[in-house]
Amino acid sequence: MAAISTAGGAVARVAYIASDVVISVQPSLAVDSEFSKDLRSFAETRAPSLVAKGAAEIVPVRYNADPLLTALQSVRSRKITSVTTTSSILLQSIPHLYKLAQYPVVLHVSLQPSTYPDYSDITSIRQSGFTFLQSETLQETQDIALSAHALALKSGKGVVHFFDASVVNRSDPIAAETRELVRQLIDEDAARRFQEAPAGESTIYADDGRRATLPAPASQSGTTNGASNGVSTSNGDKLPSRAASPSKESSSESSRRESSANSEQAPSSVTTVESEIVRKPVTSDDIVNFITSIWATISEATGRTYQPFEYTGSAKAKSALVVFGGDAAVFAGAIKSAGAKEQFANVGVVTTRLYRPWLGEQLRAVLPKSIKHVAVLEQIRRKTTKWGPVLLDVLSSLKSAVNTGPVIVGYQLGYVEPSTAQNALNEIFKNLVSKSPAQNLQIGSSEIPSSNSVETLEQPAVENAYMKILNQLFGARLHVANQLGKNDVGSLTEQFGEKLHVGRRVPGISAEIASTPEFGFGSLVARQERRKEFMQQASQAAKERNFATDIPRSWLSKWALDADNSAKANALAPEVVARLSTDGSSQASALLANKSFFFKESQWLVGSDAWAYDLGNSGVHHVLASGANVNMLIIDSQPHSEKAAADATRRKKDIGLYAMNFGNAYVASVAVYSSYTQVLAAMLEAEQFNGPSVILAYLPYFKENDTPLTVLQETKKAVDIGYWPLYRWDPRAEQNGEEKFRLDSERVKKELEEFLRRDNYLTQLTKRHPEFSASLSGSYGSEVRELQKRKAKNAYEALLEGLQGAPVTILFASDNGNAENLAKRFGNRAKARGLKPMVMAMDDYPLEDLSAEENVVFFTATAGQGEFPQNGRNFWETIRNSTEFDLATVKFAVFALGDSHYWPRKEDKIYYNKPGKDLHNRLATLGAVSMADCGLGDDQDPDTYHTGYNEWEPKLWQALGVDKVEGLPEEPPPLTNEDMKINSNFLRGTIAEGLADTSTGAISASDQQLTKFHGTYMQDDRDLRDERKAQGLEPAYSFMIRCRLSGGVATPKQWIQMDDISDSLGNETMKLTTRQTFQFHGIVKGKLRPAMQAINRALMTTIAACGDINRNVMCSSLPSASKYHRQVHAVAGRISDHLLPSAASTAYHEIWLQDGNEKKTQVAGNAIVESEPLYGPVYLPRKFKITIAIPPHNDTDVYAHDVGLIAIKGKNGQLEGFNILAGGGMGVTHNMKKTYPQIGRMFGYVPADKAHLACEKIMIVQRDNGDRKNRKHARLKYTIDDMGVDVFKGKVEELLGFKFEEPKAFKFDSNIDTFGWQKDEVGLNHFTFFIENGRIENTANFQMKAGIREIAKLNKGEFRLTGNQHLILSNIEDKDLPKIKALMKKFKLDNTDFSGMRLSSSACVAFPTCGLAMAESERYLPELITKLESTIEEAGLRQDSIVMRMTGCPNGCARPWLAEVAFVGKAFGAYNMYLGGGYHGNRLNKLYRSSIKEDEILEIMKPLIKRYAKERNAHEHFGDFCIRIGMITATKEGRDFHDNTGEEEEDGE
Repeated sequence: MAAISTAGGAVARVAYIASDVVISVQPSLAVDSEFSKDLRSFAETRAPSLVAKGAAEIVPVRYNADPLLTALQSVRSRKITSVTTTSSILLQSIPHLYKLAQYPVVLHVSLQPSTYPDYSDITSIRQSGFTFLQSETLQETQDIALSAHALALKSGKGVVHFFDASVVNRSDPIAAETRELVRQLIDEDAARRFQEAPAGESTIYADDGRRATLPAPASQSGTTNGASNGVSTSNGDKLPSRAASPSKESSSESSRRESSANSEQAPSSVTTVESEIVRKPVTSDDIVNFITSIWATISEATGRTYQPFEYTGSAKAKSALVVFGGDAAVFAGAIKSAGAKEQFANVGVVTTRLYRPWLGEQLRAVLPKSIKHVAVLEQIRRKTTKWGPVLLDVLSSLKSAVNTGPVIVGYQLGYVEPSTAQNALNEIFKNLVSKSPAQNLQIGSSEIPSSNSVETLEQPAVENAYMKILNQLFGARLHVANQLGKNDVGSLTEQFGEKLHVGRRVPGISAEIASTPEFGFGSLVARQERRKEFMQQASQAAKERNFATDIPRSWLSKWALDADNSAKANALAPEVVARLSTDGSSQASALLANKSFFFKESQWLVGSDAWAYDLGNSGVHHVLASGANVNMLIIDSQPHSEKAAADATRRKKDIGLYAMNFGNAYVASVAVYSSYTQVLAAMLEAEQFNGPSVILAYLPYFKENDTPLTVLQETKKAVDIGYWPLYRWDPRAEQNGEEKFRLDSERVKKELEEFLRRDNYLTQLTKRHPEFSASLSGSYGSEVRELQKRKAKNAYEALLEGLQGAPVTILFASDNGNAENLAKRFGNRAKARGLKPMVMAMDDYPLEDLSAEENVVFFTATAGQGEFPQNGRNFWETIRNSTEFDLATVKFAVFALGDSHYWPRKEDKIYYNKPGKDLHNRLATLGAVSMADCGLGDDQDPDTYHTGYNEWEPKLWQALGVDKVEGLPEEPPPLTNEDMKINSNFLRGTIAEGLADTSTGAISASDQQLTKFHGTYMQDDRDLRDERKAQGLEPAYSFMIRCRLSGGVATPKQWIQMDDISDSLGNETMKLTTRQTFQFHGIVKGKLRPAMQAINRALMTTIAACGDINRNVMCSSLPSASKYHRQVHAVAGRISDHLLPSAASTAYHEIWLQDGNEKKTQVAGNAIVESEPLYGPVYLPRKFKITIAIPPHNDTDVYAHDVGLIAIKGKNGQLEGFNILAGGGMGVTHNMKKTYPQIGRMFGYVPADKAHLACEKIMIVQRDNGDRKNRKHARLKYTIDDMGVDVFKGKVEELLGFKFEEPKAFKFDSNIDTFGWQKDEVGLNHFTFFIENGRIENTANFQMKAGIREIAKLNKGEFRLTGNQHLILSNIEDKDLPKIKALMKKFKLDNTDFSGMRLSSSACVAFPTCGLAMAESERYLPELITKLESTIEEAGLRQDSIVMRMTGCPNGCARPWLAEVAFVGKAFGAYNMYLGGGYHGNRLNKLYRSSIKEDEILEIMKPLIKRYAKERNAHEHFGDFCIRIGMITATKEGRDFHDNTGEEEEDGE
């Protein structure tokens, strides 16, 4: 037998032997493919096939004649079918691939272009359900081709065998396989069972309803070498067979990232006794077992071994190449011949033999444990996602959840000549081992080396994956009709230019109008009319003799007959254009002027999820209602984890459900990072659908710096939890006997499932009874929630069956818990009086029961601008809008909670307790009988809302007839913070038990207070509250951790450790706080202890960073005087250490830092003997803050703290001592005049060695005299004001044993930072980075976090965190400047060219994590400043410092009360505006306007800025100017903060 010398010859021979039918896909019937000549030779000689009854049948099919449809028809007729083809047909055949995957069909695919193939043809279909095998040499091609056929028969599933013929054909000729080996591998019995099964059982459903299955018998006995188990003939067949090893039901239709490498191998053959069996789906484990057995047979017969992943190289390699494309042998040879000094010497090479299912564990197994760097080389030319699919596979396999594992870098593999392989490797490893390796570098040439190569469509470099896919699929015939605005997916004209037909903007039409679907639809209608006219013009031209020759006429005639048939018209169009181009006549030129009309275009409208807010107004409704053949691609880019809470009335509509209700539209929901193959299938099916089509496309990122793993996980999370279901819906599929709905994801919204179940019934019912339409079309999700409410209420009523007394239903709407707690307390009291209470949130109550209630009592708080709290809004909307309730027999009462002075403006007074008042009035209107007037609880009353409640409650007992009940039990007093502390066993509480509770992401309320002492707050993502509540999920709880870092100084190593914590355990950002320390957000409960331990390993702690205790001690950064700073910083450290709690530190160690044995041992032994000598068992009444300022810089706001120390320098230039300020503080409650900010009062001077003692004694006097009953009056500032400065100071001096000296002279110049480079007195260099609002992160335009990390890796100098949330790189020697400056330039960290206002700004975190936030802060202040900067520039004030601060609530974390202009959140989007603060941080500002929004802010600020520029005195600061011109009155100290405000401010006292 002749030797085999080509891949085509090897594959053709195997396919012929192992098939009944071979579909030979060819460029044309007259032109051979690389397989067809050999196939034809076998057929002509009638060579016998192993499985066919005689010779195999060869069916030639043109590549553009839907060849896989032919294959599908063949395999459905029970013929064992294989296909030989190039990769060019795969994308267009995706709809067939899903179906073929469930049959034992083999596709042998030669990748194209032939000399530089594009592997994206393979990766694009990787999730179609096929198994994928790759070969790289001629011998491998023959063996893997045999393996593919053997595997298909064993598993009953499709197999794709792909190879690069240009690489394979370099191999030496090989001998043909032996007949004996073929018989050992090909299961002839399985083939017979498939062939003999009745063809009638197959259907023409989209996937036949068929799934490849295996027998799973109840028992079996004995195994021998014989025929192996075979494929199923139908679902549910009962056949004798062996029992397959159990495995998870994980269909290979989805990408299998992981699989057990130790799965039990399937024996090559078995015999069984007859038994009743059931069928089970073929799993990835089954595939692995089968292929392992097949390869074992080959190895035993030939000595050639194959593995899913094959590793070549040193067993101790530190780096490895994963090659997917090109010639891996070329790289392996270059590595083998490399010198010892080459970077790539001893590098390993991994090639993929089994591509799908992807076996992550086996990849890890073949890599040496020494591997530290992995380069992933992918020959993906038509790249439609930012990162290659193999890179994502490798990342998922080698990277753990905490980002451990080797460094993995992806490369785009171009064409690499063997002679340049070493140069290519140098480029790869130079980047791979660099400190900041770049992703997606191209290696080799992107040019196709041979002019004979198949042309591929050039893909423009744009970020939008879906637009790339559209262009890839439809190329020159793609027409996007609507001009898109910036809020959609970008300007297609700019992105694609003339490579893509794009609707041009009509003069006079705005971009907003042009981007709408109805405008695009109109342009498409016009374009379709123009094409009809062109068709008539072409038909007429074909009849006339106005061409130079008759050739164009014949081609035009052919084209005109099929002009409306996409496939035929597009096939003929190039030929027609070519003939006209060579004709030269004027008639030809006229037709060529509109040559695009020869193509039957794929016409699309592309938009964003903005279309979903108002389907009628956006035009989506009109397109669907038209029934026209228009495709809509609607891209939703909002990440699930960042989905903002929205008003239910403005929430996005489900366009998919909406379109399905029309009944005439194709609908698909896709996600490119979940199933790329499904995206392709949906687009092709949509284009083929004759009618409207809607593709809802999920793309949850637009940031360049998003990591591939992050985007992958984000999409998978959204798909997996059902937020973004993957499905395809074809309403006309039933006409062909196919299913109209195909679910492509495991999870789907319940609304969708129920829609499908009820579809026909509801459609008919609403047609017969239109009056029922509105109620019947309600979402199924609403019905589910109503059912849940019903079950909850019934269960509650069952518990009350045996109780006596009248029933009373108690409903609450509460945001912060006050209304809920009051409702529950009322319920307990009602039960004690013999009533039958039932308590629940308003939204949890089944409203249809309301008319049947006897007594109902409502409690509601007030949210936002006089709105109902979240858990009462649906209830209120229904009550307000419905006229169907008859409440004549219902008795009710309402108690409302609010703040009468929250809205000081007269026009806003209506918002006070508005929800309660509105509910009371509405219930009365509906006929309900009031048991008492609406009760009004007012936070301004002496006992807050309790004052009004205590007057209202007795009226209810009287109305209910239970006012004279005797013997009522005593109620325990409410649990206070002081109770929690004293009962906490020195701050232990039940924190450890709460951390161990995996049933919730939260901890108990008391533990939430205690964990503050340990440096962590429980929070939840407020952006997600609405969505998670709608899903019935608990809030997205996480924790904020704050470090204790005295003076704000960290080493480079500590910076890297903090950076690691934020990436692996937090939300990949760090916050530099106004207290000079690190703060982490987004740490879930399960990662809380690891985070604490990681901080401890960095030689930091979080103990006492929060809570009623002395917190982080601050110190001026002072980059201009290092020696002096070192002296002062040492005092900050001494104070911090001196005031650390002792027993609390012990508890901290037990809870967070003990070894992993989890034994509940107490480090100090019996906790009873523990004590807190400084703090006592209940610690301090409230938090306690200390700072040190070093004149002339007040960069730590020394006046704002409980204790402020002003460093005094002696004549010798050394630290001498400190002036002591006491009683500063920022916390305030809106419109409550008894709360106010305060500046520290001067106590006097103490020597440096006594500073820590002075701080201690001030703290002790506060401990013993502070208000422990009212936390709003518990800070030191109130204690000093109540006692008087002299009295308080005297008590401190008594404890000290000496008196304060007279304060020393000092002067402050500013309280802001100095940016850029500075040199200190000893010649060291310092650079202050501008970190806007302290947020360290990477963004698309600014890789800040990565850049600072690279600088930290140099391990030079130290990092100083400033009190203004910025960062100083300190103590850098001159010799180290070049490297550091180069890195700063590379990462844009050297830029300090910002406006003085921006440089002087500061903001707290606020939304989404702070539970106290009333408005945005950190996320909004930069935007506000941007809107002011044009005015600042115009006024010539760009370089002038104006101190502006913003907080989301009045608690004052960003110290707003000392800013020259401040905005303090009042409600979402509304702020109180304050003016007149001192530039040096020594004067409080004052209220100028309350509850103003952005438009009002700009109306005030812009003219004021211009006036300041024109009228200011020399060196006059903004705050001083506002006072001088009379805009605001100066605040002398805290107690006159509320006097003479710019707007009348009322008080409840």
